[in-house]
Amino acid sequence: MSLGYANVFGHRGQPEPLRIGVIGVGNMGQHHARILSLLKDVELVGVADINVERGIDVASKYRVRFFEDYRDLLAHVDAVCVAVPTRLHHPVGMSCLQAGVHVLIEKPIAASIAEAESLVNAAAEAHRILQVGHIERFNPAFQELGKVLKTEELLALEAHRMSPYSHRANDVSVVLDLMIHDIDLLLELANSQVVKLTATGSRASDSGYLDYVTATLNFANGIVATLTASKVTHRKLRSIAAHCKNSLTEADFLNNEILIHRQTTANYVTDYGQVLYRQDGLIEKVYTSNIEPLHAELEHFINCVRGGNQPSVGGEQALKALRLASSIEQMALDGQAWYPNPKELEPTLQVN
Repeated sequence: MSLGYANVFGHRGQPEPLRIGVIGVGNMGQHHARILSLLKDVELVGVADINVERGIDVASKYRVRFFEDYRDLLAHVDAVCVAVPTRLHHPVGMSCLQAGVHVLIEKPIAASIAEAESLVNAAAEAHRILQVGHIERFNPAFQELGKVLKTEELLALEAHRMSPYSHRANDVSVVLDLMIHDIDLLLELANSQVVKLTATGSRASDSGYLDYVTATLNFANGIVATLTASKVTHRKLRSIAAHCKNSLTEADFLNNEILIHRQTTANYVTDYGQVLYRQDGLIEKVYTSNIEPLHAELEHFINCVRGGNQPSVGGEQALKALRLASSIEQMALDGQAWYPNPKELEPTLQVN
């Protein structure tokens, strides 16, 4: 029987280990297994993967059971982490929720809005936690960026997320693979309704999916945000710049670093008939923690399961990001600009 939302304690008042499994132990799932094997009051029961050799290898490494069919794992766990290809998020996630198991599913929540809505509804009906792996929410640099901006007047946001070409996640466009991270982050930072959207993109491979996309979002509160994502850039880059009235704050997610640029003085000096200009600036460096984002994300999931609190990135938040990502993808494909129906700003984005 799966855990409900209440804490479960043993005879001596200590919490019973939360039984958890990992479905899909490829590029991302193997890291879920690694961290879960180390967490306190958590029992990694087993892993499942259709690749038998890989699944057995990971299971042996952490001395847990291997399940070739993930459905056989569900009877033995209270929660699972789902790290399978995007097209399988819906069927696998639905099976887990219907079995009464709490679910952390990798982003994007699903391959389509309809599938995402189905997962959100299933979690509500089953009274189970559904958390989505928008891991950058737990990046220490983003955590600190949010704190810095609380005292600033935000004018514009600029996000870059670029990578060299890889065969990883080649079943979705760069929007659903990379840009969706920054879509979620900018929605959180802007905290306002999108009122205009434009996007363009291009393909650099024969996969049929967009490999390079840039988008501009206009929010109701006046903030403008630009996002660029690429699978074909010969340097890895993960950053957000926040242009504020009195500062420029740059967050580097790869180096876990935040720099705040401020103007201090501006002097005009006349010397031998010439006007000289000197501007002094101040750069502040914000120190962040070194905690691994996935570690923080999994701890958050465990705490939500134990305490019954809704996750910071639950199904509804992930669905909102997916809706916007889908519209950006469509814009980039057809080059049209999107304006919402003033009477229906939420929840569905319409393409005119």
